[in-house]
Amino acid sequence: MAIMTRRRRGTRSISLPWERRGAWIRELLAGRRWKVLLAALVGLAVLYGVGRAAEQRQRERETRAAIAEIKRGLSAFRADLGRCPHSLHELMHPPRSGRRYLRQVPLDGWGNTFFVSCPGRYDPEGADVASAGPSGNFLIDDNIQ
Repeated sequence: MAIMTRRRRGTRSISLPWERRGAWIRELLAGRRWKVLLAALVGLAVLYGVGRAAEQRQRERETRAAIAEIKRGLSAFRADLGRCPHSLHELMHPPRSGRRYLRQVPLDGWGNTFFVSCPGRYDPEGADVASAGPSGNFLIDDNIQ
């Protein structure tokens, strides 16, 4: 008894790689290549997240440094003139003394202006200086003081 093998039906033709549609996707995902591709995408996402976190920390450091600079200027202004300034611009151009307490009005790390309350609500002997934070909105709880 002879075993007969079945022949596949269908036509076979020769095709070149550029003639097959979507062949590069199948070749890319064949075998272990999809794992390498996935690892590369995850690596890029992690690097992006780390970069964003470092940028966020840098902006917070800049904001805290600007707050300290404003507080130093406010305390020096109050010590010299005995009152609080009407605005931050008055720290740059004081009325009686020729001394400038700030070189320029600083902005926070996101380019927003600061909120200044003098005398302070929380510190009556000093001033309260706050930044709206990354959102730029004081109603959202990401403010920096």
